[in-house]
Amino acid sequence: MKKKKRQECSKLEAAKSLLNLSVEVSGSVFVADGEDTENEPAINEMIDNSKCDSMSQTELTSENIKSLQFECEQLRDETFALQEKLNSDILEQRSFENQDKLKALTGLHSYQVLTAVLDFVKPALKDTTHLTSFQQLLLTLMRLRLNLPISFLSYQFGVHSSTISRIFTNVINILNDILVPVCVIWPQREHIQTSLPMCFRKSFQNCMSVIDCFEITMEKPKDLKARAQTYSQYKSQNTMKYLIGITPQGVISFISKGWGGRTTDAHITTNSGFLDNLLPGDLILADRGFTIQNQVGLYCAKIETPAFTRGKKQLGAVELEDSRKLAAVCIHAERVIGQARSKYKILHGPVPISHLMKSTDEAEYTTLDKI
Repeated sequence: MKKKKRQECSKLEAAKSLLNLSVEVSGSVFVADGEDTENEPAINEMIDNSKCDSMSQTELTSENIKSLQFECEQLRDETFALQEKLNSDILEQRSFENQDKLKALTGLHSYQVLTAVLDFVKPALKDTTHLTSFQQLLLTLMRLRLNLPISFLSYQFGVHSSTISRIFTNVINILNDILVPVCVIWPQREHIQTSLPMCFRKSFQNCMSVIDCFEITMEKPKDLKARAQTYSQYKSQNTMKYLIGITPQGVISFISKGWGGRTTDAHITTNSGFLDNLLPGDLILADRGFTIQNQVGLYCAKIETPAFTRGKKQLGAVELEDSRKLAAVCIHAERVIGQARSKYKILHGPVPISHLMKSTDEAEYTTLDKI
């Protein structure tokens, strides 16, 4: 009897060992041949509990993965939304109360000037589905200030490049129609005389304007005739040339339409309508290239230019002193032109050919003329 009990105990212990081994490796139970089956219910219960624990762990891990994936998607969407909001905030009107940002992007020196310009043009601008009237004005000022490519503005404002081009041209037309008649005017002689700078009062009391021509480089035309007409010997490039008149106080009083870079300064002055503003007794100051004394004389006015050494070995003392005084005041025109170029980089060129085309046959000015 004792021997038989020992055998049963050893069999039971062997069965338990096999059970533990089967759960750890594959969850299956191996039963030795001839083993007693009285303990099968307990063994099966232990196996079922082990399987349940394993399945619950698998399900828990799967749920965690799905939860993390969902959370990741949410965070990605939030990041994208915040990035879009940040980009829109950069272009919001209130953000331009920062004077440094305003000057860097638009060239305007104060937020009050920006709002004043917006108030002038807003009645003529219409909000689009994508851009407000402020954003339309802003992209125009940014292109003038920084000469930004159309493609860059397209990505920055989130609209197609053709829309940017159309808006830019439209805003330039509006600014030209509203602001130019108010800002670029020929002043009355009395107004000039009452505030004439001291450097003019000594030698040029009757001066009404200091004139000069400046050139803007352009893309090379494909048409050979247009290429020849716009080629500038001075710049050795294809350019458009403009006549600018500046008062002794440094205010722009006249801007001509664009002429090909080959055109002489004298021809532009004679045919641009500038001389029609002169009154008898007016004095005009200019550089050597403006040989238009006879044309100005027809209006009973006078033009002074630096003396030439043509046919002479050297200038006389009086001519030299007069030329020195004239050069000292003519620098005003060059300074104004230089400030305009430094403030608005689009004037550095090269200007695209599309800006040199008139919108209609009846149009008087090109887009570059209006700029």
